[in-house]
Amino acid sequence: MAAMKQPRGRQEPRRMGNAAMVVTMLVSLCVLTYIKARYCSNPFPKPAEEVEAAEVDEDYDSTRYKLTGPIGEEDFDPTRPTCYNTSKRSERCAAVGDIRVDGNHSKIYISPLTRTWRTKPYARLHDPVAMDDVREYTLVPFGGRNDTAVPPLCTVNHTAPAFLFSNGGFAGNLYHDYTDVLVPLFTSTSHFGGEVVFLLSGMKDWWNEKFTPLFRLLSNYDVVDVDNDREVHCFSKIVIGATFHRAMGIDPTRSPGGVTVADFKRLLRRAFRLERAVASRSGAPRRDRPRLLIISRKSSRRFLNERAMAKAAAAARFDVRIAEPDNHTDTPNFARLVNSADVMVGVHGAGLTNMVFLPSRAVLIQVVPFGGLEWLARVTFKDPARDMDVNYMEYNVSLEESSLRDLYPEGHFYLKHPYDVHKKRWAIKTTYLDKQNVRLNLTRFTKTLEQARDLLPTP
Repeated sequence: MAAMKQPRGRQEPRRMGNAAMVVTMLVSLCVLTYIKARYCSNPFPKPAEEVEAAEVDEDYDSTRYKLTGPIGEEDFDPTRPTCYNTSKRSERCAAVGDIRVDGNHSKIYISPLTRTWRTKPYARLHDPVAMDDVREYTLVPFGGRNDTAVPPLCTVNHTAPAFLFSNGGFAGNLYHDYTDVLVPLFTSTSHFGGEVVFLLSGMKDWWNEKFTPLFRLLSNYDVVDVDNDREVHCFSKIVIGATFHRAMGIDPTRSPGGVTVADFKRLLRRAFRLERAVASRSGAPRRDRPRLLIISRKSSRRFLNERAMAKAAAAARFDVRIAEPDNHTDTPNFARLVNSADVMVGVHGAGLTNMVFLPSRAVLIQVVPFGGLEWLARVTFKDPARDMDVNYMEYNVSLEESSLRDLYPEGHFYLKHPYDVHKKRWAIKTTYLDKQNVRLNLTRFTKTLEQARDLLPTP
């Protein structure tokens, strides 16, 4: 028995060494993950397309969340609680008084305030995965008879009100940039006329620089990196959290001043100096044909015959451009390229969000992958296109045009019963989005382009 125990004892230091190595690797991974989230160009904990399937139930209940009060003054209505839901996926906190923002410690000291509140200023409350990456702020009362908090002294005083929002969550994916952050931000702050100070939580420098032209039109002041700023910023008014209406959409009956998505698009045109207001069947000046922009993809949902598509489009008398936007793309230049297009086509994905730069009455053709994904196509891009004054067309990929027919045997459950697959929500992404590429039928594609040309306005 003793002879059997000795080898076991010799292995104990080795086990402890292995455990120490594992702990060291985990600590290193955590440090690298933080650095990447703060400074690198792809800040997502997972591919952003993974969350697109959750967009099906995003529409708000306009009667339940109807706000009343004078236009432009509802931010500071004393009859409401300090924090309240403005939709099922957005919350707003608003206060007036002595307000001291200690962002470095995620605290906002407010007098008067009746109780402590906690909030995450990102318009995706229904999504715990997204909200897990959003910093929580605590609203702390002070100055009252029973208040024990001692607020820090002001180091920077502001005369304009503050607006606190976050680019955590899934921000960085272009679709979520606009749906979760930028459109709600415009809806909630345009009525300030520039007299508002943006406090940005979760700031990534590259993201802020990307949208600085837009921020400069909404605010007369530099954006404050509130999480890392060591100053104590003091205000007399503050709003925390932007209001969500619908995916990339605005309800003008709810928005201060009655602003619309058309107003948002006009602001984008100014911000990125876009010249074309309206598309044309003959294209831009000095062109005798409409321009087609093909949105390319390198990962899943690629066009397998992209060059052949471009040749077919050129033969159909389109001026063809192919481009693949990513987080390294120069936004102003790419916005001008999109604005030069009369027709834009791409497979379902974040790249189609660039339709915000299309001129009015242009045509968006969304190529919907095989798998019964029409509902996803509708809520993400079809419905928003209407509000943006963009003609919408849908190209639904047949099984013969899908790479899935080579991945699964004929008659496979995934190919025969896609709507049953939808009952397993996780399978939508793994089956029909991540693993699928498309090879469009060129005859059918050409006919689609001819129909798109007919939708364009004549000069």
